[in-house]
Amino acid sequence: ASAFLPQKPKSELVRTSLRLLTSSAYRLQSECKKTLPMETCPTTDIQLVTQQVIQCAYDIAKAAKQLVTITTKENNN
Repeated sequence: ASAFLPQKPKSELVRTSLRLLTSSAYRLQSECKKTLPMETCPTTDIQLVTQQVIQCAYDIAKAAKQLVTITTKENNN
């Protein structure tokens, strides 16, 4: 979590966005590892892995946007 976020967010929306951000980041890391030469097995479908990486990146961007929107609203109140 970034410095502008509270340590224990009160908002359920913030918690949900942080969970999505964290889980998507872990998923992105594991999908990217599949493309490394030592991790790649002959049956690795690079096209599928690429789609998964794109989906993870989208989820990360979505969660980050939600957090910015929520914290901007909360800071303006």
